[in-house]
Amino acid sequence: MHVARLALTDFRNYARLALDLEPGAVVLTGANGAGKTNLLEALSMLAPGRGLRRAVYDDVARAGSAGGFAVHARIEGPFGRCEIGTGTAGAAPGESGRRVRINGAPARAAEEMLDWIRLIWVTPAMDALFTGPAGDRRRFLDRLVLTIDPGHGRRVLDYERAMRARNRLLAEDSRDAAWFDALETQMAETGVAMAAARAEMVRLIAARAGAGSGSPFPTAELALDGTVEAEIGARPAVDVEETLRAALAAGRPRDRAAGRTLDGPHRTDLAVFHAPKAMPAARCSTGEQKALLIGLVLAHARLVGELSGSAPVLLLDEVSAHFDAERRAALFDILEEMNGQSFMTGTERALFASLEGRAQFLTVADGAVAPGG
Repeated sequence: MHVARLALTDFRNYARLALDLEPGAVVLTGANGAGKTNLLEALSMLAPGRGLRRAVYDDVARAGSAGGFAVHARIEGPFGRCEIGTGTAGAAPGESGRRVRINGAPARAAEEMLDWIRLIWVTPAMDALFTGPAGDRRRFLDRLVLTIDPGHGRRVLDYERAMRARNRLLAEDSRDAAWFDALETQMAETGVAMAAARAEMVRLIAARAGAGSGSPFPTAELALDGTVEAEIGARPAVDVEETLRAALAAGRPRDRAAGRTLDGPHRTDLAVFHAPKAMPAARCSTGEQKALLIGLVLAHARLVGELSGSAPVLLLDEVSAHFDAERRAALFDILEEMNGQSFMTGTERALFASLEGRAQFLTVADGAVAPGG
C-alpha cells in the first residue's frame, strides 16, 4: 500500500502542488521552514483526527486563501486503487470540521479512510513523550489503537463529550440526579470499552516484545496506570462498568469541589520502560528515548501489517536526529524489510546516504518540490 499521488490546494505554504510518489522510502530534504513537515502533515490528513500537528483547521489553510484547504491522494495497494479527498475547501458558511470523500462519494465518517490506508507518525514534538504530561502519552496510545481499531476514535469522542457535559453540570452546581445518572452510565460504558482497547494494544505489543532482539532499537515495555485498566481482564466488563458508574456517582461532591471529573480512563497514564536496562523511559538519555520511541513505533507498524494485511505508511519527521550513521542505516534497512512506504525529512541529503539508489529523493524549497537533493 502506498500513496501514489498527492495533490494540495492552499495547504500551509503550498498554493498548489501535485506529486507523483513511489513505493518504499521517500526522502524530503530542504532548509528549515521550507515546508517538509507541511507535506507530512498533509499526508497525516489521510487519517482520522486533526493530523500530526493537531492544528486548528483555519491555521492549516494557506495565509491569504479564502476557501480553506484541500488534500487529495491516490492510494494504490493490495486492495486496489482509491481516491481520497479531504479538507475544508468548499465548506458551507458556519460548517466546522473537514469533509472526506472516498472515490468521489462523501464518507459517513473519517474512520472510513482506515479501510484504505493506515498511517503512523513520529515528530520532533514527540521527543518529550516520556517526560511530558500524561495526556500526551494517552493520545499517543489512543492513536496506536485507532490505527488498528477504527471504532476507538468514536468511543473516545463519545466519552469526552459525556464527560464535558457532566463537568458543565458540576460547574453549574446542578443537582439533577437523573441527568447525572444518564451521563455517568454513558461514561462507564464507553470508558470501559476505551480501557479494554488500550489494554489489548498493550498486550499485543508485549506479546511481540523481544521479537526484534538484536535490533539497534531497544524493546519498550508498556504498562497502564489506571484504575479502570487495572480491572480489565480480571472481572467481566459489565461489572467494571458498574464499578466506574458507582464511583462517578459517589464522587459528585468531590468532583463538584474540584470543578472536574476525577475518576475514569481520561486520567490513565502509559508507563514506558527501557526493557534491556529495566529503566523507566523518563530516566533514559535523550538518544535512548528517541531509540525507544522508534522501536515502539516499528513494533506497532509490524503489528498493523499483520492485522490489516498491509504495512502502514510511516511519516518520520527529522527521524535522523540523535542517531549516528550506523543506527540511521539500520533504521533504513528495517524500513525496507517491512516493505511499506515511508516518508522521511532532513536538512541534508548526506543524512540519508545509505539510501542512495533505494529511495525517491525530493528537494523542498519555498512551497515547491523538485526531484533530487
